[in-house]
Amino acid sequence: MSTESTPKTYAETVYFDVELRPHRSLGPVGFTIVMAVATAFGITIGVAFMLVGAWPVFGFCGLEILLLYAAFRLNYRSGQRYERIRLTSNSLQVRRYGPKGETGRWDIEPNWLRIEVDEPARRNGRLTLSSHGRSVTVGGFLPPKERVEVADALRDAIERYRIAAPAR
Repeated sequence: MSTESTPKTYAETVYFDVELRPHRSLGPVGFTIVMAVATAFGITIGVAFMLVGAWPVFGFCGLEILLLYAAFRLNYRSGQRYERIRLTSNSLQVRRYGPKGETGRWDIEPNWLRIEVDEPARRNGRLTLSSHGRSVTVGGFLPPKERVEVADALRDAIERYRIAAPAR
């Protein structure tokens, strides 16, 4: 006699789901404008110095433009990282993603979760999630005000989760 067990599927309630991304104030159009203006100034200055006999300055102007471009590209690359915090009826999941994909993964028990934000909110402050001796710091790239907003929203979600706990 063969018995087949069918996997039980439960509907998962989502209480909190947010992606935290670093802010970039200069978009692609702004980047193009900045690079065009910098290139125009670099060429103008380089040609002016070349006409008076200081031709090596032209090469340094070109190098300066290349370094500016490289700095912007590195900045945009670091802006591709993000963190996702998701509280469901099953667990609290924190996922950290870099430019090449997932770089960190934490599953935290939400029943005993402590949410700590450095007070007063500082530029280099921290938002720490702790449970059962494990902790993870999230939103390190966020401004202080946004870290506090995320902490408050997560506290509200945890409260809703705990109220719904007897129904599970």
